[in-house]
Amino acid sequence: MEENIKTASENEVKEEMKKEKKEKKTDKRTEEIEALKAELSELNDKYLRMAAEYDNFRRRSREERDALYDSALSDTVSELLPIIDNLERASLYDDGDKVKEGLVMTLGSVKSVFEKMGVEEFGKVGETFDPNIHNAVLHVDDESLGDGEIVDVFQKGYKKGKRIIRFAMVKSAN
Repeated sequence: MEENIKTASENEVKEEMKKEKKEKKTDKRTEEIEALKAELSELNDKYLRMAAEYDNFRRRSREERDALYDSALSDTVSELLPIIDNLERASLYDDGDKVKEGLVMTLGSVKSVFEKMGVEEFGKVGETFDPNIHNAVLHVDDESLGDGEIVDVFQKGYKKGKRIIRFAMVKSAN
């Protein structure tokens, strides 16, 4: 009987130890779960902040781009307004010589504005035809002219830097 009591109490001790181990494991798992939840919450917060920052960046970039376009447009128009004023003044004259003089001055103003804006004209008689910047609308065979030489210009071409604004419309030879 004593042996049975001893075995029973040993069994109870073993059971109690098992319970304690389970509780310790449960406590550790609970702590791990809480730590993971805290880490997840922190990462989620970082993600939300980053997403908000990106949205703000996109909005600011769009606003800056729109403002830049509006600013460039108003700067361009303000440069062109004196030309319009000169044309209006020239239209008031009946004297052909005065009108011609006004138009020549206005043309000079236009070229000056283009120069300020960095716009260059191209497509002059004697240049060599380049299909990247010239549009040949007529062709003439003439042995006295060079190969691909521009013989006549119907419309000058304009470019800003490497960007072609308008191709030159020309007549080329050979």
